[in-house]
Amino acid sequence: MLTSTKAIFALAVSGAVALGCGSDPKPVMTPEAGKSTDATRPKASLKDDMKTPTSGSIQIDDEIIKLCGNIPTAHFAFDSAAIGGEASRALDPLATCFTTGPAKGRRMVLTGHTDPRGETEYNFALGQKRAGSVSDYLNGKGMQKSQLEPTSKGEIEATGTDEEGWARDRKVAISLGK
Repeated sequence: MLTSTKAIFALAVSGAVALGCGSDPKPVMTPEAGKSTDATRPKASLKDDMKTPTSGSIQIDDEIIKLCGNIPTAHFAFDSAAIGGEASRALDPLATCFTTGPAKGRRMVLTGHTDPRGETEYNFALGQKRAGSVSDYLNGKGMQKSQLEPTSKGEIEATGTDEEGWARDRKVAISLGK
């Protein structure tokens, strides 16, 4: 009797978890939606993040840019962790800088972010997947796994309220590690 009670309880818990992990439908953009109030962001960077209405970016910390030089901006599509041609044009010189250039042997932290739409657990996983994709790509270009620290903040720092803001939220922020 006790075993069957435990089995029923375990089944009920797993069913509840499965239902809770489903993704909420994505909100529909309406003309009434407010514009982002991030007035501190330079217009050129905003335009880079908005090359397509569903893009997001790979953002490289100023400290790395000082070491490696200006590295092009790269983008993620909505609900994606894929590294496309544009991303490789940004990540290739970054890998070179960390394998044979001024940052040789240094570590980097790759922090995946998402927009606030969808379930919290899903967004943490997507942020981790984005950071992992960048980590795998850089590892394939010669960086050691010990140099790469992929993490996720999911939607925690998301501030967007419309397509423009959500695109800024979708990113992998790359900074120097300790």
